[in-house]
Amino acid sequence: MPNLFDPIQLGSIKTSNRVFMAPLTRGRADKNAVPTELMIEYYTQRATAGLIISEATGISRQGLGWINAPGIWNDAQIEGWKPIIKAVHDKGGKIVCQLWHMGRLVHSSITGEQPVAPSPSTAPRYIHTYEGKKPYEEARALRADELPAIVADYAKAAQNAIKAGFDGVQIHAANGYLIDEFLRDGTNHRSDQYGGSPENRMRFLREVTQAVINAVGAERVGVRLSPNGEVQGTVDSNPETVFVPAAKMLQDLGVAWLELREWKENSDFEFAEETDQPILSPKIRKVFTNPLILNQNYTAEEAKEAVASGHADGISFGRPFIANPDLVHRIKNNITWQKSEIKTWYGIEYGPKGYTDYPFAS
Repeated sequence: MPNLFDPIQLGSIKTSNRVFMAPLTRGRADKNAVPTELMIEYYTQRATAGLIISEATGISRQGLGWINAPGIWNDAQIEGWKPIIKAVHDKGGKIVCQLWHMGRLVHSSITGEQPVAPSPSTAPRYIHTYEGKKPYEEARALRADELPAIVADYAKAAQNAIKAGFDGVQIHAANGYLIDEFLRDGTNHRSDQYGGSPENRMRFLREVTQAVINAVGAERVGVRLSPNGEVQGTVDSNPETVFVPAAKMLQDLGVAWLELREWKENSDFEFAEETDQPILSPKIRKVFTNPLILNQNYTAEEAKEAVASGHADGISFGRPFIANPDLVHRIKNNITWQKSEIKTWYGIEYGPKGYTDYPFAS
């Protein structure tokens, strides 16, 4: 049986191990969403991950509502990413760009326009803006004739990512952002061809995925889904009826790999509500036969068991990589994981503190 430290082929990407770095928004880009020099060291420190999935990266100004998060829609951003990617490659690492449209989870003070979503709705809680914490605003419903331009933004962002040197891309279709809002009946109340039945709610994901495949090749494309529970106010009444067919659709389209963020007991993910909805990875495993990567608060032993048993082909770790840039070494040698300081997770004002200053194990 495979183990967590075996290589694996993800389409055109061959990884050195199956310990992946999950996307982690850290807020160290500049106000124009251009990556900064500080990010070079951060990513390079973590290059021993089998694959780094970059922090969520905006495909457009409309879709990027997180302060000091990076983008990939213009030349300055492409140039900002290039030295980061080169440094990772020079260390023998692999890195893909996670393509992000935040949908209703943006704020007009950042994007300059009202947030957009499948249907009019307002996310719960608050968003951090450059003027401080503010409540989310009501999103307007996207017209059907606006969707092709957003699909084209995804395709162009994918092309830009490859131009910057990324090994591939991951379409962010999870965690209550735009594509996830289309998938789930809690936020998609449309009556046109993009709403109603699970097949219709999957349409936007299918169009985005096909466009990205056409732009850069299926062998460079992965997708992230979060198929159970409520995340940032986004929920589905019967996720099996939409997420299992969505996984089958992604397999039929030929995407190279699929990552699932699943809620599980004892999870402390801050945006995920406790749920009694069953995890769907076993059923998705049956219809998605390319590599399946699982994510959500795995311990080292749980990760090893999931891969050895065939439940997953790899495990992505998020927050453990914040305080443990050498996480692969620590897992392999049973070294205790360091804990991160929550207050420095986000914010360019912290600079290297809580970002690049965590020590490596001897």
